[in-house]
Amino acid sequence: MNSSKSPGLAGFGVLKNTTCHTEKKISVFFSIIFMTVGILSNSLAIVILMKAYQRFRQKSKASFLLLASGLVVTDLFGHLINGAIAVFVYASDKDWIRFNQSNILCSVFGICMVFFGLCPLFLGSVMAVERCIGVTKPIFHSTKMTSRHVKMMLTMVCLFAVLIALLPILRFRAYQIQASRTWCFYKTEHVEDWEDRFYLLLFSCLGFLALAISFLCNAVTGITLLRVKFKSQQRQGRSHHFEMIIQLLAIMCVSCICWSPFLVTMARIGISEGGLKEPCETILFALRMATWNQILDPWVYILLRKAVLRNLYKITSGCCGVHVINLHMWELSSIKNSLKVAAISESPGSSKQINLQPLSSMGQ
Repeated sequence: MNSSKSPGLAGFGVLKNTTCHTEKKISVFFSIIFMTVGILSNSLAIVILMKAYQRFRQKSKASFLLLASGLVVTDLFGHLINGAIAVFVYASDKDWIRFNQSNILCSVFGICMVFFGLCPLFLGSVMAVERCIGVTKPIFHSTKMTSRHVKMMLTMVCLFAVLIALLPILRFRAYQIQASRTWCFYKTEHVEDWEDRFYLLLFSCLGFLALAISFLCNAVTGITLLRVKFKSQQRQGRSHHFEMIIQLLAIMCVSCICWSPFLVTMARIGISEGGLKEPCETILFALRMATWNQILDPWVYILLRKAVLRNLYKITSGCCGVHVINLHMWELSSIKNSLKVAAISESPGSSKQINLQPLSSMGQ
């Protein structure tokens, strides 16, 4: 009954004598809340992105908006599909034997869990690379990073994530019902076969690699912005440097905090020689932490804009009794002026004084 090579019976062995006990009402509450908040947050982000893309589709910011759109759309469908399946499982009293005789639902659930888990991480790393190129090599970015190239990158990232998700199916390895009986994933109990270990380690390594690329590129971008800021004697671009650095720090912190527990847990299970068995409560907690990353993505990438930071700055300054100086500098475009400052700083005449005019048409 525990054979992972028998699609019709795969995972049903875990339904017997399970030691995982979860409170049904609390679990249903978590699933519904996560799904609802995720759908609302990403839907709001999509509306904001569609309006912004219509304004900047012919400008350098279009590539960033396309990638951000791909990210929030992926997160939206992830919450919608995975959340709907999870609620259905709870509504059916987790009776997998009754509604999953052919293991089709578990396979679909497992594929969606892997795809919607890895794809946002990959897109986050691609966004970090795009932002790093835009700040460090603005001329190359403006000439080579076209909308067509960005759409091709989005397609390749999605296809790669689909391939990873379908890999067990192509190898005739069924996804397994987990000990909590509420979701499907790679085999995480009594892992002894090398192929089962490989899938867990592959998922963890790809996730850590995406986080490492994001961390490295965001660090390079932040250092470049700080270096350009101190190089330039102008005060006008200061708000944009601070805005970008705040966004980069938020992106790195949220991704690392949310995904590290789940990736570490899967890696520990895959590496352990003696068939390490993690408590299902630990795995569920790590899974919920990873889900929060998809909820917070739109708020970090889209809603944490300079308009919000400007209002927070006004409120904080008013409460602290500090006089607000040069608030008009928030009207500059964070991305375009960062590109201009970086381009001028790398040119032979960078020693000359830089004078950037406010772009009132890009207030946000």
